[in-house]
Amino acid sequence: MTGRNSKHQAEKATLATLPLLILSSVLYLILAAVIKRWPSTRTDLHVTRTLQSNHRPDVERFMTFVSWFGFRPQSLLLPLSVIAGFWRSGRQIESGLLIAAWGSSMLSFLTKQVIRRPRPDGDVVRVVVAKTRDSSFPSGHVVHYVTFWGLVAYLLAFRSNRAGLRWLSGAVITPIVALVGPSRIYLGHHWFTDVLGSYLLGSAYLAGLIEIHSILSSDRDKPSDWTTGASQWLR
Repeated sequence: MTGRNSKHQAEKATLATLPLLILSSVLYLILAAVIKRWPSTRTDLHVTRTLQSNHRPDVERFMTFVSWFGFRPQSLLLPLSVIAGFWRSGRQIESGLLIAAWGSSMLSFLTKQVIRRPRPDGDVVRVVVAKTRDSSFPSGHVVHYVTFWGLVAYLLAFRSNRAGLRWLSGAVITPIVALVGPSRIYLGHHWFTDVLGSYLLGSAYLAGLIEIHSILSSDRDKPSDWTTGASQWLR
């Protein structure tokens, strides 16, 4: 992919960001109000039991691995390394937006303080032991993956002209972002509606960051200038 084609695809990708931001935000607020009023739903219980019905140790290990990136200390060290890599390669705008994406965890925490939904009960569904904190809605893991790692995937996929970095986005980061929600349900750490709300919140936040990035870097973006430095950092 040439730099011109990469930039053209990035511009096309940003066309839907504003509608996505609005729609996801509205749906998230509606869902949060519903969960605040009715913390327990039959749908949540049905989805969890369905996912856990065919329990296998290898599946549990895989789901634990998918969720691993959202626990400390790796949830702190990995983002810091990525931000430093972008900064070192001369992409200060991207570094700043990645810091903002990382800050979505605070928005998740504040929402938890308002909703205060109990986490799944081990007497009702299978709960894998882990260092979980705070209440259940929304899932901090999912919000973090969608906003931070989603932005990383976007930058690598649409702002890079290097096949290796695009492959990293398409083959590694994107599937993990997609699977973190099911992993949180399978492990018994969150309900289905926790995860659904988190994807909505994360998508709205990510759409806003992509829109800001598009505005700030519209004329400045030259993929060949920075992907070389980024790839050297990742090696």
